Amino acid sequence: MITRLILLVLLLGLSSISQAATLQQRDHLTEQEVDLVKEAQALDKRIDVFIKAAERRLQVINGSTVPDTKQSKKDAERWGELPKGSRAELVTDIARILDEAITNIDDVSARDEHNPLIGKSLRKLAQAVNTIMAQLKPLSAAAKDDAEIASFETLNEDAQSILEAANKLPPPETDKKAKKN
Repeated sequence: MITRLILLVLLLGLSSISQAATLQQRDHLTEQEVDLVKEAQALDKRIDVFIKAAERRLQVINGSTVPDTKQSKKDAERWGELPKGSRAELVTDIARILDEAITNIDDVSARDEHNPLIGKSLRKLAQAVNTIMAQLKPLSAAAKDDAEIASFETLNEDAQSILEAANKLPPPETDKKAKKN
């Protein structure tokens, strides 16, 4: 009786361990990218890191993984190796990166809604989203795998949220107005 009880407890424990392992998600940022995000304290600089991280995944999706220029080699030193994964995983990474960028903008907005970096960062992010989505549109239409279709849908939702928020921004101030204030 006690042996059966111990066996049952062990089986339940192993089952929960295997479930936890399957629930673990892939990291959407590399260790170097995480470090760069931590270093970038200003919102606009942090958004630049998120944009570059998303562009790196787009570079892999488009098949351009070999550093062929001096700038590419310099980027590889600072940013680390290009991320690896299936197209679905890389698209999901981009969606999660955009989601994290949205969260960062929301956090700054909650603390200081008049922070001038909010509009600047959101406009920059919206511009990058337009570029990313334009490049991924043909791939999205050709997606057949359920995981890939789901990743494109998530990415599209995040992109739409960013573009809608950017469209609600007032026009950027001109340099003359800024100098007067």
